[in-house]
Amino acid sequence: MKLHELKPAANATKSSKRIGRGQGSGKGGTSTKGHKGAQSRSGYSRKIGFEGGQMPIYRLLPKRGFKNINRIEYSPINLSTLQILADKTQQTEITLELMKANGLISMKDKIKILGNGEVTSKLTVTAHAFSKTAKTAIENAGGKCVALMNGKVEKSDGGTAAAERGEKEKGKKEKVVEPKVEEPKAEEKPVIEEVKVEEPKIEEAQVVEEEPVIEEAPVVEEVPVVEEAPVVEETPVVEETPVAEEIIEPLSPEVPLVAEETIEETPAEEN
Repeated sequence: MKLHELKPAANATKSSKRIGRGQGSGKGGTSTKGHKGAQSRSGYSRKIGFEGGQMPIYRLLPKRGFKNINRIEYSPINLSTLQILADKTQQTEITLELMKANGLISMKDKIKILGNGEVTSKLTVTAHAFSKTAKTAIENAGGKCVALMNGKVEKSDGGTAAAERGEKEKGKKEKVVEPKVEEPKAEEKPVIEEVKVEEPKIEEAQVVEEEPVIEEAPVVEEVPVVEEAPVVEETPVVEETPVAEEIIEPLSPEVPLVAEETIEETPAEEN
């Protein structure tokens, strides 16, 4: 075989899409971009999550809480699993390598032992973290817990190490108060008090206040009494005599009434 005889496998290559080569190719004219609009222009790039103007899915879905960047995720292993592994391998030291060899974990995982199940044999378990129930169960069975955290190994010998730490902390808190030694004081010299001679004080003469002079009230002259005028008796009022009403007798119908003659005044002749 020669180099010029080498060929790719069947259907391994695909010809590129040729656009803008005339109407006969089917991809000429607008070059498969359509008429007008942003997508037909040069330099167009679609925003990530853009859905043509409708409400995108990342805005429709509700958001709750936050993601803790300092979160540590553990792969849990129960006490019952450790007991089965110990019975299977006939070993009392359970390490990360042993758990990985039996397909329980991967080396990148951080292991936490949980307290589901029982431990009957005396085991020395190495893991990154332990729950309180799991730790007490392992120590009650006579075993030990070796904690791997931040590259440090913390061993627990049936709770003795914890007790020692507690005693150290108590020793730090309880400070020994040393008794203070009092220094002997030098004898104090007696202080001679100065005798102060008091000068006699001259009492000031008391100022006698003058009594206020009470002015006598002026004598009011008596007003002469005016004699009352004699009371004049009222004259009796004379009652008016009643006026006698004239009695007019009605005229008899027989007597005719005579009309009064009127004398006409003649005008005086002019001279």
